[in-house]
Amino acid sequence: MKYRNLGNSDIEASVIAMGAWAIGGGASWGAKVEDETAMDTVRAAFDAGINFFDTAPAYGFGHSEKLLGQVISGQRDKFVIATKCGLWWDDKRGSFFTEFEGRPIYRSLRPDTIAIEVERSLRNLKTDYIDLYQTHWPAVEPDKTPISTTMEILLKLVEDGKIRAIGVSNVAPDELKTWLKCGPIVSDQFRYSMLYRQPEEDILPLCEENGLSTLTYMSLEQGLLTGKVKMDTVFEEGDFRTNTAWNAWYLPNNRRRILDLMDNWGALCNKHSCNLAQLVLAWTLTRPGVTHILAGARKVEQIQQNAAAADIQLDNETLEQMKQNLQDLGDPQPE
Repeated sequence: MKYRNLGNSDIEASVIAMGAWAIGGGASWGAKVEDETAMDTVRAAFDAGINFFDTAPAYGFGHSEKLLGQVISGQRDKFVIATKCGLWWDDKRGSFFTEFEGRPIYRSLRPDTIAIEVERSLRNLKTDYIDLYQTHWPAVEPDKTPISTTMEILLKLVEDGKIRAIGVSNVAPDELKTWLKCGPIVSDQFRYSMLYRQPEEDILPLCEENGLSTLTYMSLEQGLLTGKVKMDTVFEEGDFRTNTAWNAWYLPNNRRRILDLMDNWGALCNKHSCNLAQLVLAWTLTRPGVTHILAGARKVEQIQQNAAAADIQLDNETLEQMKQNLQDLGDPQPE
């Protein structure tokens, strides 16, 4: 495993992190993960060299945080824990975002809701500090808290010792520039994969220029880039991957193209003694500006394989072939 500091902080985090959304459970991930299986997966990640775990209150409405809290109890100093604030469901404070599993969710980066959220996360995680505290989504109208106001409460939490560092997620370039003007942040979390490369045009260069760590999510496109999602794979009702309007690569015609691509990379996997998921993660780590990958897992073998990707060195010949294949693949097509 390789480790890099988060931005200019002294927090040393594994380049492959475990994204803990899936272990929180809920309809978005189909079949439920048993709590003991989820905690075994966290333990296996740690044993494989992963010390960096990313969660959020919204992942299972606190359940993901609680499971992590049980595992890290008694060995807190060995873990780098990242969680978030800004998705609120206690009342109507904030701006309506979406309905999720029967609950209306609001975007709120107000100081009063953040003050409640951080205490709740500390209790869930059974800890007295959070290593990286991130805004989950930007505030929007009609209840759009100014970034400077949100930064004030986050800096107070740093001063109080409740959080060690501040990060942001899902922000536009102009929003990131404003955050940088308002105070010290160390990281930016956003979607990025070989099938979703928009960040290469703006966010990734901006982060690199400002010394920010980048935490990429959906780098395996929720399993599509592992080769395990076949043409006959059926997802349960409510599963996040059924939303093809949001991710057109899951449409049957596009899924066929991805499976053909994966078949073409079988020889590359043999060359590097890895599987497809490891090949894709290793490629992602070669991209300019990418420092850390959040790789979700619900099973021990998944996280063990993900962790091993950090040590795979892809040669120039492999990278050139993948580059050409991805250029030939092009964009997703309508149904």
